[in-house]
Amino acid sequence: MAVETPEKVQDQAVRETLEDYTLRFAPRSYRRWKPSVVATTALGGIAYLADFSIGAGIGLSYGTLNALVAILVAAAIIFVTGLPLAYYGARYNIDLDLITRGAGFGYYGSVLTSVIFGSFTFIFFATEGAIMAQGLEVGLGVPLWLGYLITTLVVVPLVVYGMRALSALQVWTTPLWLLLMVGPIGYLVAVDPGSVSSWLSFGGEQGAGLNAASVMLGAGVALSLMAQIGEQIDYLRFMPARTEANERSWWISTVVAGPGWVFFGAIKQATGAFLAFFIMGAAGAAATEPVQQFMGIYELFLPLWLAIPLAVVLVVISQVKINVTNAYSGSLTWTNSFTRVTKRYPGRIVFVLANLAVALVLMEADMFAFLNSVLSFYANCAIAWVCAVAADILINKFVLKISPKEPEFRRGMLHAVNPVGVTAFLTSAIVSIAMHFGAFGAAVQPYSPIAAVVLAVVITPLMAVATRGRYYLRRTDDGIAEPRFDADGTPVATGYTCDVCEQDFERPDVLASAKGGVICSLCVTTDRTGEHVLPPG
Repeated sequence: MAVETPEKVQDQAVRETLEDYTLRFAPRSYRRWKPSVVATTALGGIAYLADFSIGAGIGLSYGTLNALVAILVAAAIIFVTGLPLAYYGARYNIDLDLITRGAGFGYYGSVLTSVIFGSFTFIFFATEGAIMAQGLEVGLGVPLWLGYLITTLVVVPLVVYGMRALSALQVWTTPLWLLLMVGPIGYLVAVDPGSVSSWLSFGGEQGAGLNAASVMLGAGVALSLMAQIGEQIDYLRFMPARTEANERSWWISTVVAGPGWVFFGAIKQATGAFLAFFIMGAAGAAATEPVQQFMGIYELFLPLWLAIPLAVVLVVISQVKINVTNAYSGSLTWTNSFTRVTKRYPGRIVFVLANLAVALVLMEADMFAFLNSVLSFYANCAIAWVCAVAADILINKFVLKISPKEPEFRRGMLHAVNPVGVTAFLTSAIVSIAMHFGAFGAAVQPYSPIAAVVLAVVITPLMAVATRGRYYLRRTDDGIAEPRFDADGTPVATGYTCDVCEQDFERPDVLASAKGGVICSLCVTTDRTGEHVLPPG
């Protein structure tokens, strides 16, 4: 029987990741899309309908005024924290895990945050899959258990082929999705403007006016979507190099498709609150289900035989658009973590299937029924991670200049764990989760998301100052004379041949091997013996 040598494992991993540069820097030679195409592809992933359910739940519980303020508070926080992350992903062509490694967490420390992001992808896959299954049940009479299975399996062929297939899907389905979603809502507002004023005065189950606790509880649910920036960056890493010729479109595309996704999400959440109020009497408890919301509008101006199929088509298109992104991003983050920890690369398709299996179990367990409770808890973890990374980029890199400005993600160049980000993340997450469960009293319980933001943003620079930045870089020289970035900070496109896998890679993705020669970032990741890893220096 043939022996599986480390070299064979490395070669297999390299070949399988070259379709869309999984786990590594995306080279300039692969990034052929215009900024606008990358942005359209990235925004295609926000077609999901969970926003309508989230907004509906917040609106029905706390009233319209509290819901709108909560949505705006969450959107502002998500935008501010997402901007530096999106910039780094687009500018340096790396995903959020690679950014996290060099932004305060270390080579293995970011595995913690990979678990958070991986959990985000299957929680939201389950949420969106449940919505699609509801649509199939209403429109086609498909039992929910079978609908869950269908929604899981339908995305597999699309996800396997990576960025090329996903970009085509997102671009071509967007016009129809916009028509089916925006048209009916515009019609409703035009023919029944009084419904808007009635909705604005709706007090919710608690029947009170503006209330800080209600706003914070609602914002906590909406803030669970903070990790969505990771999925946006999975597309933004394919942005072309920023030049004088494309600088305007590059910035617009990066901002709109990066943190700008939250403005579209906030509009959908507010719309979901409105639609739930509009159909509340007819739909009852189902008013938070998007398929019921859109059927309620379609039935105003279309016969039932047409309203139901259109609502189902909208739900299916929306959920496929987002769930291919959930499955794709989930497979990347789980593969990344597994490969780093075990030095083995099982193939991304393994984690596509594993992620989908977990999502299917959550759907069958009816996670949708207690969605807001799950999201409220999860939000604290997502906030702690994203805010710690954002604080490291904004404060430690650009203000204090303690953290290295140029991102580093390669094994051997980073310490295993950086206490700056890890301490900030764990402290923020643990304290805010304790607050969420009432450990510090009912009076401060609603403010756990804000506590997570403040703690992460404050502790990150404090830890950087306390440690004097000693744990950011294990080495400052990667053994290759040519710099990784040019004078403008753009990744250098010079090609180098990896001596292990014999494939060509651009400068940011390679470093010297301790055995001599050049090795690519993935081959050094899968080096089980550690013989290629450079010593500290």
